[in-house]
Amino acid sequence: MDHSFVSALVLLLLVLDPFGSIPIFISVLKGVAPERRNWVAMREALIALGVLLGFMVSGRGFLDLMHLSERSLEVAGGVILLIIAIRMIFTSGSQIYASEGGAREPFIFPLAVPLLAGPSAMATVLLLASRQPGQMVEWVGAVTVALSVCAAVMLSAERIRRLLGHSMVSAIEKLMGLVLTAIAVEMILAGLKRYFMSP
Repeated sequence: MDHSFVSALVLLLLVLDPFGSIPIFISVLKGVAPERRNWVAMREALIALGVLLGFMVSGRGFLDLMHLSERSLEVAGGVILLIIAIRMIFTSGSQIYASEGGAREPFIFPLAVPLLAGPSAMATVLLLASRQPGQMVEWVGAVTVALSVCAAVMLSAERIRRLLGHSMVSAIEKLMGLVLTAIAVEMILAGLKRYFMSP
C-alpha cells in the first residue's frame, strides 16, 4: 500500500492519536508546575520527533542489519497497529501511564517514549521509509506536522477536554480506532500479498 504525504500524515495522526491521549496528557502533566507545562510539552514532542526521525533515516540499515524483509515489517507493523486500534476501541487510554503523573516531571518517559514515539509509530515511519525511500522529504514533513499537532493538543489538553467533554473525547478515540483497524488490516493483507506473489 503506497502512501502520499496526506495519507501518511493521516496514518501518523491515527497512530499517535493525540485527541484520544488527552486524558493521559492531563494525568502526566498534572504534577508539573503550571509555568513549566508548555516547556515540558514542547521538549517531549521534540524528543519524540528526534526518535522517529532517527528510526526513519536508519530504517533501511536496520532492516539489513536484522535481515528483515519489507514484507515481514509490513505484516508486523499491521499487527501492532491492529493491537493499538483494538485497545483504542475497547479500553480507555486514560488508565495507561496514569500513575506517572504526580511523582515527578516527565523526561522522555512516558510522554516522548512510548506515548508519542511508541512501537506503533516507530514501525509506521520505518515502513514508510523502507517502502518508499524516494519520498523521504515528504515523510519527514508528515512526521513533523503530525507531532506538531500532538504538541498543540498536549498544550491545550485541559481546555479541549472542558470544551468537548469526556464523552466526546472518548467517541473521537473510538472512531480513530475503527479507522486505524481498517488501515492495519490493509497493511497485513498487503504484506501477505507481496509475500505470496513475489518470486
